[in-house]
Amino acid sequence: MNTLIVFAHPEPRSLCGALRDETVAALAAQGHAVAVSDLYAMNWTAAVDRADFPDLAPEARLRVPAASGQAAAAGRLTEDVVAEQAKLLWADQLILLFPLWWFGLPAILKGWIDRVYAHGFAYGVGEHSDRRWGDRYGEGRLAGRRAMLIVTAGGWEEHYSARGINGPIDDLLFPIQHGILHYPGYTVLPPFVVYRADGLDAAAFAAVAERLRDRLSALATTPPIPFRRQNGGDYLIPGMQLRPGLEAPGARGFALHRDGT
Repeated sequence: MNTLIVFAHPEPRSLCGALRDETVAALAAQGHAVAVSDLYAMNWTAAVDRADFPDLAPEARLRVPAASGQAAAAGRLTEDVVAEQAKLLWADQLILLFPLWWFGLPAILKGWIDRVYAHGFAYGVGEHSDRRWGDRYGEGRLAGRRAMLIVTAGGWEEHYSARGINGPIDDLLFPIQHGILHYPGYTVLPPFVVYRADGLDAAAFAAVAERLRDRLSALATTPPIPFRRQNGGDYLIPGMQLRPGLEAPGARGFALHRDGT
């Protein structure tokens, strides 16, 4: 299979960099074709601005979704964006590899999403009616592909538990896994998270690397996160509310959007 790794850390010798190298080696050893988008090495432009839309008239107001859709339809997205979209269409598997900074993505990776996920490519696709509200959340351009996160975090695992001060790690990653990966159609695998990232010694890293290789060897058979499909009947359209009675007793918040919970 073809695998794209989008790597977002400014230091190649970081723990994230070591995990990237382990991931590339493990996947290559399994016979996968691997491509890496190293955003810092690419000097990726993170901010969406008028330069993304060269056909926009100077006096026109910039409405990013509309400008993005028009540029995509006309084949006038910038070369860097088109190249990354081509990688996404090439890849059977996507891995986002990054440090958890301030409870979210590094700015450069968020900017990669903002620019590459153009209107008409990752969103704004499909029929919008009282039957369907677009091809999204389990459907869309990237359906049929798998995706996962490899994340490093400075805190202890306990800090990210159900009663931990930072909040459950699944809740912190929900906007990424559900809103960025599942939204355009990916089947999302459970994340691989490394805690106490700044305190790993060589022995601890060896154990992490072995655990990572085990996860990567099972990508094709790992059960995905059971996110509900938008157009599968669980949601009332167009209000997009989960139908009453489908949730497990006491479930609320993000847990509502996992089938069976």
